Amino acid sequence: MPGQRSEITGVAELIDGLEFDALMADKAFDADNLRQILREKEAEAVIPAKRNRKIHIPHDVEAYKWRHLIENYFSKIKEFRGVNTRYDKTDTSYEATWHIAATIIALR
Repeated sequence: MPGQRSEITGVAELIDGLEFDALMADKAFDADNLRQILREKEAEAVIPAKRNRKIHIPHDVEAYKWRHLIENYFSKIKEFRGVNTRYDKTDTSYEATWHIAATIIALR
């Protein structure tokens, strides 16, 4: 995926075949086509509306406040060079690197 391309372009493919109750994302993911996909999956969109949206779409503010936990976890994981740069040659090795990093974070 080129660096200038939005992450939202891969979401539909990523969530295809998954079952979940809600999708929590930031304003960059506020798009009518994604919201339509979530309605079809009967999943709640916990996505704040962009400022330029003509009709404001409300979201669950209390649920959205917990999003920082996920952001903080990824920030901590990226401190580990092996995870951040993905030097591993196989998916299994890369997954093991994630497990080791997650264990170290849990033990702190």
